Amino acid sequence: MYASSSAGNHPEEPAWKPWRRFDAIELPLATRRWLLAEGSLTAQLQATSGNRLRVRVLSQHWRRPRPAERRALALATHEVALVREVILECAGEPWVFARSVLPAATLSGRLRHLRRFGERSLGALLFATRGLRRQPFELARVGAPHRIVPATLAPAQPVWGRRSVFHVYGKPLLVAEFFLPACRLAPL
Repeated sequence: MYASSSAGNHPEEPAWKPWRRFDAIELPLATRRWLLAEGSLTAQLQATSGNRLRVRVLSQHWRRPRPAERRALALATHEVALVREVILECAGEPWVFARSVLPAATLSGRLRHLRRFGERSLGALLFATRGLRRQPFELARVGAPHRIVPATLAPAQPVWGRRSVFHVYGKPLLVAEFFLPACRLAPL
């Protein structure tokens, strides 16, 4: 079953569902285990690639989040956020496309430094921060073509995505990660 935009979603958004709503046929146990891994994806990618992980920033701009992102973060329609899209490359191959939404209110005080973290991994910064809490994952399986993944990375086969809201010092931010075909964390 592939996510589609027909359920009232923005055309560039998958149909996210709580992970528990996928049955064992849609989401086999081996896939479920790695999609729902609670630790740092950055650390997992570094270990799997022999520390050959590179963060390539595609874009980082202030804009209004997509409707489902606003709902997940409880943002008003007019609120803006820093939206960052990156590719996590392992050994020169694109393994993960990630989209992070950091509301303006989140990027104040102790989290002000997240406004400019360049080519560093957001995950590495988050998991090194005390006071981190993560909400349960939502998952989506997207088929090609789907505009959530940039056209230059458009996979010919469906890929899994996961997203969750993090609370750092009580402030929310949303991270969505899509596991591209080259990813060798687990069988897709």
